[in-house]
Amino acid sequence: MTTKAPEQSTKTSERRHRSARRKRSRWNWTLFLLFAGPNIGLILMFIYYPLIANIRFSTLNWRLGSDSAQYIGFDNFVRFFTSDTGIEVWRVTGIFTIATVIGSMVLGLLLAVVLNRKLPGRTVVRTAVFSPYVLSGVGVGLVWSFIFDPNLGVLGHVFRFFGQRSPEWFLDPDLALVMVIIVYIWKNLGYCAVIFLAGLQSIPDDLLEAASIDRAGSVRRFFKVVLPLLSPTMFFILITSILSSMQAFDVLRIMTPTGHGTNTILFEVYLQSFGAYQRAGYSAAISVVLFLVLFLITAVQIRYVERKVHYA
Repeated sequence: MTTKAPEQSTKTSERRHRSARRKRSRWNWTLFLLFAGPNIGLILMFIYYPLIANIRFSTLNWRLGSDSAQYIGFDNFVRFFTSDTGIEVWRVTGIFTIATVIGSMVLGLLLAVVLNRKLPGRTVVRTAVFSPYVLSGVGVGLVWSFIFDPNLGVLGHVFRFFGQRSPEWFLDPDLALVMVIIVYIWKNLGYCAVIFLAGLQSIPDDLLEAASIDRAGSVRRFFKVVLPLLSPTMFFILITSILSSMQAFDVLRIMTPTGHGTNTILFEVYLQSFGAYQRAGYSAAISVVLFLVLFLITAVQIRYVERKVHYA
């Protein structure tokens, strides 16, 4: 009797502890569902369900608004990667992305170097430079459409002042692509400049002073000290600019409504589904390809963006 009593009390204590842990666990799960459940439900409803539905639509030969659809497997994907239209979309997307990313980064870095100097009124200039980035793409497209107008636009008057005829920006596909590239660089220039400026201001002055003591000129200091230390900032801007350029739509839609020479991959999704073709299945396949490309770029960013430069 004396030996069984302690064992029984020990088992009773263990059961009480297990019961208390289960209650705490149920209570924690209840709190989690109360606070996170609505958000999880909204994410599943408005993000993952449309994504899964879009993947299913990409395997169908279906016109928008039609009551019937035919299952065709991966034919939409094969058509996009092999047809002349699909190849043209990749060409335009590549040119637009490369030009806008390089243009925004190079000009943004040069502008950040200037704004990093102690000049009068630089705060006002920084605000003015960053303002286009937060403006509506629709408004930007409308204003620049007027500027590029051959008859009434500002550029038309400039060309005529020098005795030249204004190019037909909206009629020539190549010029239309150049036009939207210029506008998109102008719109994103402030973003790149501000991020580069933050990176420049985070570089310790001791390193620059040490380079000056070693008789390194301003150009050599920039290429040998500043640029290597800006590598994480440059990589971040590179990835985010690529993602932004590949998802450009509003400026392209306003300035070139029919996609005449400016049909990037996202714009092609709109044109194929809501344009004259009404090919919802084919459009869904293009959007799936775009999703996979953006997913890979984001995965690269998550994998390598944590590689920081340590100044100590």
